[in-house]
Amino acid sequence: MDLTVENLAAIDDKLSQRHIDLDSSGYFIIYLDREASLISAKHFTNVIDEQGLAVDPETGKVIPARGKVQRTHTTLFTGRTAKELCIKIFEETQPCPVSLFDHAAYLGREFVRAEVALLTGQEYIQD
Repeated sequence: MDLTVENLAAIDDKLSQRHIDLDSSGYFIIYLDREASLISAKHFTNVIDEQGLAVDPETGKVIPARGKVQRTHTTLFTGRTAKELCIKIFEETQPCPVSLFDHAAYLGREFVRAEVALLTGQEYIQD
């Protein structure tokens, strides 16, 4: 396989379809605050049910993977770079709001994508 942007995107698209276990420590909604030139990550708590689905700890309802959900985040993390945001979340916050290594790796990748989009003016949509 040739090393092209299209081929690399196809690899990532395929890998994005794999099964992942959800982190019982919660999840993040990542977005750009272009006005403040920041990468923002809202952290939400959740509980994982017997089927492996994330549920709202207050209502017990399943949290859908797509679409809007009205929930209040527990913490808002912001950073000017992916590295600054990772240090705030993984090194400075105790207890760490992430309990799975694959979740931490995913967040690092997403923060880098968000940083590139912030610098280039491209649209950022969380994977």
